[in-house]
Formats: sequence, structure tokens, C-alpha cells
Amino acid sequence: MGWRITVDTGGTFTDVVVADPDGRFTIAKALTTPARIFEGMGAALDTAAERLATSTRDLLGRADILIYGTTRATNAIVTGDVAKTALLLTEGFPDVLVIKEGGKFDAHDFSRPYPAPYIPRRHTFEIAERVDAEGEVVRPLDEAQARRVLERVQTRGFEAVAVSLLWSIANPAHERRLGDLVEELLPGVPYTLSHELNPILREYRRTSSAAIDASIKPLMQAHLQQMKADLRDAGFGGEILVSTTVGGCLDIDGVAERPIHTVRSGPAMAPVAARTYAEREASGDTALVIDTGGTTFDVGLVRDGEIVSTQETWLGERFTGHLLGVPAVDVRSVGAGGGSIAWIDEGGLLRVGPQSAGAEPGPACYGRGGDAPTVTDAALLLGYLDPDYFLGGRMPLDPEAARRVFARLSDTLGVATEEVAFSVLSVANETMINAIKEITVSEGVDPSDAVLVAGGGAAGLGILPIARELDCRQVVLPRTASVLSACGMQFSNIVVEQAMSGLARSGDFDRERVNAILDRLDAWLEGFAAPLEARGFHDHAISYSVDAHYAAQVWELDVALPARRFASSGEVEKLTEAFHRAHERVFAVADPDSEIEFLNWKARLVLRLDHPRATHADPGAPAPAERRRRAWFDLERPHEARVVRGEALAVGERVEGPALLEEETTTLVVPPGMSAELTPHGSFVVDVAAVSPPAGDAGRTPRV
Repeated sequence: MGWRITVDTGGTFTDVVVADPDGRFTIAKALTTPARIFEGMGAALDTAAERLATSTRDLLGRADILIYGTTRATNAIVTGDVAKTALLLTEGFPDVLVIKEGGKFDAHDFSRPYPAPYIPRRHTFEIAERVDAEGEVVRPLDEAQARRVLERVQTRGFEAVAVSLLWSIANPAHERRLGDLVEELLPGVPYTLSHELNPILREYRRTSSAAIDASIKPLMQAHLQQMKADLRDAGFGGEILVSTTVGGCLDIDGVAERPIHTVRSGPAMAPVAARTYAEREASGDTALVIDTGGTTFDVGLVRDGEIVSTQETWLGERFTGHLLGVPAVDVRSVGAGGGSIAWIDEGGLLRVGPQSAGAEPGPACYGRGGDAPTVTDAALLLGYLDPDYFLGGRMPLDPEAARRVFARLSDTLGVATEEVAFSVLSVANETMINAIKEITVSEGVDPSDAVLVAGGGAAGLGILPIARELDCRQVVLPRTASVLSACGMQFSNIVVEQAMSGLARSGDFDRERVNAILDRLDAWLEGFAAPLEARGFHDHAISYSVDAHYAAQVWELDVALPARRFASSGEVEKLTEAFHRAHERVFAVADPDSEIEFLNWKARLVLRLDHPRATHADPGAPAPAERRRRAWFDLERPHEARVVRGEALAVGERVEGPALLEEETTTLVVPPGMSAELTPHGSFVVDVAAVSPPAGDAGRTPRV
């Protein structure tokens, strides 16, 4: 393996991990610069290069691969800063995005307005055509009418076009012709055809993914092209890959054609790293993955050694938000990061998030004009953070600014400043606990059976009380925790998935038809892999799965295929048995007498990359002598906590709480009664199961 650089640009910080040929990691962070992403990336690369005693240009010149992850697409969707997009639908079916899949959490709550569609109804255009479910043309495409529609699209200044015709998955001829007309009449305007992007049953899901993809194409294509040009100008001549929502990566040009795969791609990489750390540091094959950044708290799950994926990724609330519609690593997010703002609601209760101070201006203690109390400000007031050692001393914090903004909350609530700060962290922790329960208890997973792998710059502030509350048996916090997603990219592969629809029933399984579908999927993936193999990516494998349900059900489960092809009825029986087992695991019941319907057939191509053998970070400057600092671990009084730099610890050394284990980019808060040990792989491990529950005020719920 040669030199490899991975970059994750979050809402607050840009993280960089450099792996040398021996697998040693050098990490660096800098504030994200949304206007031109390379400025923040370059600042982090400058820090990494300095630690490696070289220049940034020389470092980029050594690297063979750079993998880039970004929140740009996600943020654009959340804020509505996307292209003005025209949606072309079959005449008579203009409300696919309006109706969505129907339903809401509370069917009798009429106080909430009906949610707006992703693309406004006035931006939807009906196309005169019709194809039936068998692919037969019922009504030919009225090309003259289609031209008139596209002329209106041009006149009204649309910046992108999404096309999703009824049953285009059975016969895509009309969608393809509309694509030709867009190129002819709207040259340079990007467009997305639903049958090419996501050829699955259920028109809402297919249409939603096409609409999202088209709406972010102008933004993401310009963004990726600018970043690519900046990297080339800075001296990087290697392969540029981009992390994707399935927990892998794609070449930058491929991602530019399908930018929907960058949505939530950053959080998708944390479970990739966590699986590696859990395998090396702990026993068991179930791991909870948390990533606490500046804006959000993300939770993922590794079960039976595999990263849990989903096709139910909603941007916003389920049913009322917008469905991504493509396979994605199952990561649940809540607004509870280091930059989350504390506030008082109309009932006088203390709240934390989802609003965030972000990178601009950031928490008040950053000294960049922030005037709202945040989780980071609270941690500073409680003594968890060293104001002179934040980001290794490159970004000093202002304790007085933090105290000033918290004084307003203190006056409103009528309690001491430190008690308010402790309460803010407690409320944030409770939000995180609920998010963890949603992906574990609600999915039939007992968190007490799981190892908890913590990442993100703010992860160490409250992870041990959270683990104790959930009865997790062990916590692993890598020394590289603050750049967990960027580390995940170091252990990622090139991954692409393609799907095709084709109904088959367990009682009358058409093996020839299903095998033909799998052949077409193979051909598509092999065509995708060919140019990458020509560039040196040879080691690849293809796996298969299918969405299936009992005949009377509505929603599907994803089931792996037992073989590459169905050569006999034996493979069909194995697939049927696998579905029954999956249904029993998820719903605690199976119905072997019911017929199963298999709907969407999926193939996943994995082109394997070399992975670093080591995971530890290179040490920075020599650690100072051990110190003591007053810190609050309960509401009663401050404790004299031992302050230890990570690079000062020997492998196997155990640190008893109360203690603060400091890294340049993260801090692990070890409460009284707990202890952390440094492992040979460079992680702090805490055996929570061996810890007695806290007594007295240490576990008392704050008054506020």
C-alpha cells in the first residue's frame, strides 16, 4: 500500500487522515470553509504535512489515492439550497411526490400542515405517454407535446430536469427519448432518468430518488470539479475517489453523474471504521457505532459482523420528509453535537439542539462571534476541555465567552452556571440515548450485548455515562476518534450497487427469468468495473440480494441470495428459508405456509482496496508532565481530575477516574469509578460491565 489521504468535510470541521505505507495514521483538523472547500482541506493538510516534516505539495505528490467525503449535498437538501428542478411525469399521475407513501406518525393530528413535496407541484409537468406493467406501449410518446413542455422548462429558467415515467422500469424507451430531447433542447442542463438511477418498483421511491439526484447535480458537479481542479493545482496526481452512502467509494466522475450517492455519505463511513476497531479491540460481532460531531449525533449498527443497511433513509421525519430511495448504511441522526445550542422552550424547559452554531460563527468559546450557549461551551465550563490545548493548541478557547453566554441561562433558570452546564450535557446525553434505542431496542437488538465504538470530536465528553445507562458491556474510543468517518474511508472499498425489478413467487418461481435479470445486472456491473480495472483496480467480487415479502404484506425485507444463479429448485428453497429466518429475526414470527413474493433483485460490486494494517496515530510533540484539573462529574462538587495526554501512556496502562484523557482533537472524560486502558492498537477501552452504578448525586437527574 502506498500513501493514502482521506478527507471528511463536516458542518464544523474538515478532518484529514494520512496513512503512510506502514499503515501509521497522521490526523489533522481545520474549520470547514463552505465557500471554497479546499481552503479548509488545505489548512488540515498543512498541519498533517508539518507533522510529517514535509510540505503539502510533497505530501499530495506522494499519495496514490485521495478519498473525499462531504456533507455538501445533505446540507443543500436540508436548507433547500438546490437547483430549480423540473419534474416530468406520466400524464394523469402528477402527484407522485405530493402523495408520497401516505401516512404519518399520528393519523389524527390535524394541527400539522400537509408536508410539501420535494419538488413543488407547480414545477411538475405531465408528459403524454403510457407504458403498462408488462412493458407494452399503451400510448405512444407524444413528441410534439414533450417538445412544448421542454420549451416551457427552458423559458421558466429551470436548472435541472428529473424524469420518472410510469413503468419505465419495464420499458424505458420513452424516458430515454425524453433524455435525448433534453440534450437537444436544453443543452448543458443536467438531467436524471429514473430507470437508470434506481430501477425499482414503487413509483414514489423511484421518483423521489430521481428528483433528489437531479436537484443536486448542478451544485455537486460544480463542487467536485472545483475541488478536483484545486487538488491538481496543489500537486495531487493520484486517484480521487468520493465516499458514498452505501459505505464505499466511487471515482469522482462517476459520483458527479449520480450525486445522490453522496447524500449522508460522511456518516456512512463511521460504521466502516467501527467494524474494524471492534474486530481488533473487542470480542463479539455486534457493535454500536456513534459519531458525535459539531452538528449531529449519528448512530449506526454492525450486526453479525456486517454493517446494517436500509432503503428507508428519510431526509427529515419518516413519511413527512423526503425518501432517499436508494440503499444506504442505516445511520440515524439527531441534532446533538458539540455545536448544538441550549435554549429554554415556552414551557420553561431546557432544550439542546437541533439548532447548531456550526463552524460560522461556532460556539461562543471559539471567539468567532458566537453568542449562543452550546455543548462545547458547557464542556469547557465543566473543566472537561483544556482551553489552551484545543486542536493541539492551534485554536485556543475563551472560557469567559462561554461563561458569559451561560450566565443568561443561569439567570433564567435561577441555578448556578456549572449546574446549568452539567444539565445541558445531561439533556444532550438523553437525546443520544433515545437515538441509540431507536436503532437497537426498536430493531430487536439488546444494547447490553453490543460493544460501543465512539467517534467524533465530542464523543468522549459523555459516552461513558451513556454506555452505563444502556448497559453496554464495553466502550472503545480510538485515539483517532475525532476523525472516525475519515478513518472509515481508509478501510473502505469501491462499492456500487444496481437493482432491477422482476416479480417472482416462491410457489411458482421462474428461474430462467430471474437468472436473466441477474445476468443483466452482472453485465451492468462488469461494464462499470472495466474502466476501473484498466486503472489498476482488479480485485473484485459481486454479491446478490432481493427485496421480498409475504404475499399479503406491503413492505419488504432484504435477503441475501444463496448462490450466484438459480440452477435448481434447491437454491429457491434455500432463499425461501433465508427469508423465513430474516422475518422471524425482525418480527419474532415466521409464516412458512405463506407464499413469498420476490420483487427487486440487487447486485453489489466491491472492488477491494488495500487497507492499512495499523490504526494508531503518530504521536505529536512530547507530552507534558501529568497535571490535575477541577472538573464536574456530578452536581454536588467539582473533583480534582487527573489529566493525561494519550501519547504519554504506555500500552496496557490503565487510568482510573476521575480523569481526563486528552488527545489533540478529542477528550475522554472518565468519571469516578471507571477506568480506561490503552490497547496495542491505539484505543482506549473501558469495561463498563465491571463498573458499579453511581451512587448519590452522580446519577441524580438535574433539577432543570
